[in-house]
Amino acid sequence: MGELLLIRHGETTWSASHRHTSYTDLALTPDGERQARALGAMLAGRRFAAVLTSPRARALRTAQLAGLPPTATDDDLAEWHYGEYEGRTTADIREDRPGWTIWTDGCPGGESPGQVGERLDRVLTRVGPLLDNGAVALVGHAHSLRVLAARWIGLPASAGALFRLETATVSVLGHEHGRRVILRWNQPAPPPPADAADRAARH
Repeated sequence: MGELLLIRHGETTWSASHRHTSYTDLALTPDGERQARALGAMLAGRRFAAVLTSPRARALRTAQLAGLPPTATDDDLAEWHYGEYEGRTTADIREDRPGWTIWTDGCPGGESPGQVGERLDRVLTRVGPLLDNGAVALVGHAHSLRVLAARWIGLPASAGALFRLETATVSVLGHEHGRRVILRWNQPAPPPPADAADRAARH
């Protein structure tokens, strides 16, 4: 049984400012493109039975720059639909709705946690047979991949709240003694050598 790699797309202007982004089809920032290329170095040498991506440009571009040509796009890998909260930050939303959290309250005009969980369950159902042939990569978005991880280990969609996920990171789901487990989580690509040298010189 192959491993399931979850890859969050690189930075966009809205992810950098913590604005909820679902159907708005933003491009990667220059930093986001550098992050995606760094993922390619991190994944070099791995072979995948399949690479599935969200249909959003930021996910497709991340896959391309990371050297992961998609075998298919999957609408169910799209980000949580934020409805009326598209483009807003959590802090902004809480000015109108104190204590609001997407993980329990969902979004007006968008999706509930249960609805997101149902479609990520469909992804896992489709991916299951592919894992018999080796590792599978899923390139997508923070909230939807967090839900997918929760569902992989049998937790409700709302448990995705426990799995912080940064841009341009790799997480690995797999098995131990026949049980579904999280093998690694939220692993960033190492910085390019020039970036590392620049930081060392500043300290």
